[in-house]
Amino acid sequence: MAETLRDEFWQGARKALPAILSASPFGALFGALAVDNGLSITDAMLMSLTVFAGASQMVGIELFGQKVQPWLIVLSVFAVNFRLVLYSASIARHIQHFSRLQKAFGLFLLTDPHYAETERRADERGRVRFAWFIGYGIALYVPWQVATALGAVFAGLIGNPAAIGLDVLLPIYFLSLLMGFRKRRNWLPVVAVSSVVSILALKVVGSPWHVSIGALVGMVLSACLPLPVEGDEAPAADAQGRREAN
Repeated sequence: MAETLRDEFWQGARKALPAILSASPFGALFGALAVDNGLSITDAMLMSLTVFAGASQMVGIELFGQKVQPWLIVLSVFAVNFRLVLYSASIARHIQHFSRLQKAFGLFLLTDPHYAETERRADERGRVRFAWFIGYGIALYVPWQVATALGAVFAGLIGNPAAIGLDVLLPIYFLSLLMGFRKRRNWLPVVAVSSVVSILALKVVGSPWHVSIGALVGMVLSACLPLPVEGDEAPAADAQGRREAN
């Protein structure tokens, strides 16, 4: 039986559960850091509501605390978020049937795990429906706002997440997302080169530029590597998805 839009929405929402569990402590940490750096609870919430990008929010808060020039804060946040431009280009072929309004709303909610799961969904089903896409995004967006508010209100009760091991949650989760693409052609050389370049850039250029530099080098390498010969690889995942749909 064909899945309804409601079914697709809740499938997307349930798929976001691991990301919610991994990201929520950092949403609370952001709220606490924002208040510690002089922002009000309202300011902290407004940043989470309008930016919704954990890493760049952390960078912005640290720069606010150092009283640097506004243009440098904007440039640094853009450097961290530049990977989202690459993500958007990558999934464009999967969401080309969305309306302009759907794309604008959906891509505002795009995050690292959202991108990875969208690619995986496309591999499995051959098509990404807006209901699923928005279900995942909203399921991650709302808890992030709640976590930010809790962190801002109870700022004095939140210490260093590294002290209780919470700092490993996001790296482990992102590693699991990365490993989910390991069966794709050229996965190993692209990941290896991007990782090495990112580490070198971190040492030479510094954060947050190493993120975008590593991503750009990986993208260039991927574009230079040969494409698979038509018929060389059977789209097993798509076939499985079609069987499930039937």
